Amino acid sequence: MTNPEQAETPVDPTDPLRVLIVDNDRPHADAVAESLTRVGYDCTVTDSGSEAQNLIDENIYDLIFTDLVMPEVDGMEILRHTKEALPEAEVIVVTGHASVGTAVAAMEQGAFTYLEKGAGLTHLRTITDRVAESLKLRRDNMELNRRLDKKFGFEGVIGNSAEMNAVIEKLKRIAPTDASVLIQGATGTGKELVAQAIHQNSPRKNRPFVALNCAALSENILESELFGHIQGAFTDASADRVGKFEYADRGTLFLDEVGDMPMPTQIKLLRVLESGEITRVGSNETIKVNVRILSATNRDLQESIADGSFRSDLYHRLKVVTVILPDLRQRTHDIPLLIEEFMGQFADRHHKTINGMATAARRRLMAYDWPGNVRQLRNVVESMVVVDDDGTLGLSDLPEEFTEEADTSIEGGSPSLGSMVGRPLVDVEKQFIADTLTLTGGNREEAAKFLGIGQRTLYRKIKEYQL
Repeated sequence: MTNPEQAETPVDPTDPLRVLIVDNDRPHADAVAESLTRVGYDCTVTDSGSEAQNLIDENIYDLIFTDLVMPEVDGMEILRHTKEALPEAEVIVVTGHASVGTAVAAMEQGAFTYLEKGAGLTHLRTITDRVAESLKLRRDNMELNRRLDKKFGFEGVIGNSAEMNAVIEKLKRIAPTDASVLIQGATGTGKELVAQAIHQNSPRKNRPFVALNCAALSENILESELFGHIQGAFTDASADRVGKFEYADRGTLFLDEVGDMPMPTQIKLLRVLESGEITRVGSNETIKVNVRILSATNRDLQESIADGSFRSDLYHRLKVVTVILPDLRQRTHDIPLLIEEFMGQFADRHHKTINGMATAARRRLMAYDWPGNVRQLRNVVESMVVVDDDGTLGLSDLPEEFTEEADTSIEGGSPSLGSMVGRPLVDVEKQFIADTLTLTGGNREEAAKFLGIGQRTLYRKIKEYQL
């Protein structure tokens, strides 16, 4: 859920500062570039303001030195153009003594600072170092925020499709509340991940998140797990035991596969939700609890209510808000994002170097129906990472069930080249850009290289075509 203009490939903090020097006095510009290159900066030089605008449109720079007074396109126009095209870049204007007032006005419009012509190279390097330090601090903060968002925010619910955008927007609205939420979706769609995201973005985030699978336990054990028991309550109850409700007090309790809960337990759960009190198995003493309930099921609870296996009153207590997760085959455009995420996860976990996935393998995964949804895709990518021996996940790394799949185009996806004949050129360009972004897993830098265009041009096309 990123803005195309902001979704650039993250900058490595160890990369050299990328500097554009704009000065119609070419010898002076070359001298500045030589001085900065000598201490490790990556410099580009132009003596034309209009060419500088083109370079800014086609490339990414961290710092731009621009002469204030130039024919045709002056430094103020370069400043305005930079702030529009590269809002994260810093601009330093270089001016003669008589134009200091204008230079101050440039700072008011966003310039980092100004330098008078004739300032020594040592001073110029010092100013550049200040910019580098400022950018590094900004990037470190952005990276920290990105990691926090990834760990605790909604970025863990991966997807950029319309279906997942709608889910995430709903999660953002309901997370800060205390409402009970019923999460519905097929097996493997990520229901517990959604529950964790709701908890981590709620006022209860510093309290426990406790998960319990209701389908995996018998009636007696499930009640003990939920409510706890006292010593002697049943055979093998050798000591008092705290249940999930008590443990989750002031936090969140996630009841997975709640549709499989036995009817007697449903009645007791409803009583707890209405009273805010639990009673341990074998005890008569009530205990107050303050717990937010999130539940999930892959069943149609309306059908369960109709056949008498699920209580209607409990259903309505659990579903104050409902979140429905789509099957993976309903959001195939999210598959490249998921592939990239899982490749990174499992490369780290298994201490492997993975440089990417071959296009043919991507197409094979995109064309698959994914009956096991995101969980199945996750397992397939992990398998590929484990068996890979050359750093690129290819067809030979796919599990056996994929070896017979035809290497078709993306399911529900792009028209063939022949079918595009006679269509407007803009339609062809839009389709090719969309397909290239899909095949590169949304990596815009890699997509720009495939397409043979600059990154800024690609960003503008993404925005223009609303990709």
